[in-house]
Amino acid sequence: MIEIDALGREVVVAREPRRVVSLVPSETESVVAMVGLERLVARTEYCEEPRGCIESIATIGGTKNVDVDAVCALAPDLVLANQEENSQRDVEALIARGVNVFVSFPCTVAAALAHLETTARLLYVEPSRVPEIDALRVALSRAEANVRARPVRVFAPIWKDPWMTFDGRTYASDLVRLAGGVNVFADRARRYPLAADLGRAEAKPTTRDTRYPRFELAEVETRAPERVLLPDEPYRFGETEKRELEAPGRRVELICGKDLFWYGVRAAGALERLAARLSS
Repeated sequence: MIEIDALGREVVVAREPRRVVSLVPSETESVVAMVGLERLVARTEYCEEPRGCIESIATIGGTKNVDVDAVCALAPDLVLANQEENSQRDVEALIARGVNVFVSFPCTVAAALAHLETTARLLYVEPSRVPEIDALRVALSRAEANVRARPVRVFAPIWKDPWMTFDGRTYASDLVRLAGGVNVFADRARRYPLAADLGRAEAKPTTRDTRYPRFELAEVETRAPERVLLPDEPYRFGETEKRELEAPGRRVELICGKDLFWYGVRAAGALERLAARLSS
């Protein structure tokens, strides 16, 4: 089995992988859904789904600070990582030590579907036998066929102090689009340094990731969202922020961050739940 990962590398899985390490929460949930717990030998501290069973699997650090030595000691057949979720340092260290690492980076729902199919093949599972893959294919097709002529204007922050959100080049933004919304920050790239992002200085050229702009709340008002979605991860927004963002003619809701950002087997249900929310 040979698959090309997000880094353009050929990843060879010569036989059914019996020892899998997942460094990505959504990947961990997908592995368990496809092959159960038996093949999963380690996860990160943030891999908390599926609850009630994942707790029995050993942890090897966080998504940004993986214990590379611990992973290597497990002699995994396959390690699942993500270009954004995991640190470049840790991924490169694992690859340099000969660990079989597959790096993902789906930035649209269609890419998430393709990655689910790839994950199944890497695990030596026929994609057509995974119900969640078929469900996402159906949900995606239905959503693409029913994109609204007048989408709901949506704002969803991901952090506070400073406030941050995502632009149109992200999985979450595409999910919002398919659910009947439009990300009001879709056209707003991140600027460096922070003062430039906040409109207080001139932006400097950068090669860094510009998909997650920082802003002040006054900019939110100029973008006139009709709905504000406050996720519980990566920042746990709550009633304080809900009151802070309330305005006439605008609905502010607390939502599950996993539905907005996890691109694995929960994607079909997440798309349907978000579409129902935006249509109400």
